[in-house]
Amino acid sequence: MTDPIARIAAALERIAPPAPVDADPLAHPAYVWRDGGLAAARAFDPVPIDLLFGIDAQKATLVEDFRRLAAGHAAQDVLLWGARGSGKSALVKSAVAAIQAEGAAIALIEVARMDGLRALFDRIEGLPRAYVLFLDDLGFDAAADARALRSLLQGGAEARPANARLVVTSNRRHLLPRDIAEQESAINPRDSVDDHLALADRFGLSLGFHALDQNGYLAIVRAYADRFGLVFDADEAIGWATRRGGRSGRVAWYYITDLAGRSGRGLPF
Repeated sequence: MTDPIARIAAALERIAPPAPVDADPLAHPAYVWRDGGLAAARAFDPVPIDLLFGIDAQKATLVEDFRRLAAGHAAQDVLLWGARGSGKSALVKSAVAAIQAEGAAIALIEVARMDGLRALFDRIEGLPRAYVLFLDDLGFDAAADARALRSLLQGGAEARPANARLVVTSNRRHLLPRDIAEQESAINPRDSVDDHLALADRFGLSLGFHALDQNGYLAIVRAYADRFGLVFDADEAIGWATRRGGRSGRVAWYYITDLAGRSGRGLPF
């Protein structure tokens, strides 16, 4: 008689979904790394980089870093930090697409969970292509949680491969919450501060994205409106931002989307 446990195991194996097919790492412009495998991004169609307004210095710096990486030259790991809705994530994707448009061999890999990074390193090391490993909206609650990423960036026995760089976005400048108590409760306050700052210091390039004032917000709205042939009212645009609770490039785009819809117009994105 067959062992009941063996029968149950066999039945579960039959109904289990097949293992995901690992995508060709040289064939697609963008990927998602999940469950130990590469999946081609279903629709990689970033906003053209010239449509990201108000962040010209950050654009130029990031594009140049990616251009060096694609060429096999020295390039930095990058931290993009700052105000929500300011274009951090959009810029990463648009910058990769801009370098791809130049004919360079580079791809984006979005990493959902940090604990599989070493397996990803093994998967792409030595391939004739550069990779931007994208960790979006990253943050840690305690310094101990960040130490694994610190060693992957610098200082560990096994670092990331030469053809890959980590690019992280975060609303926090140092990726960790900080308060005055960390200095008051520690026996050596400097040690506590250094531990909190150590992760952010491992990124060779740190790009800040700051909250917009009213004039900066309206300048972005105006640039979008001019690009798409729309007529906008400044007071209405300000009221839209007030109701959304802040001024940012994202809020400006949402306003333009609403304006285009009310005008019977479509937008390409």
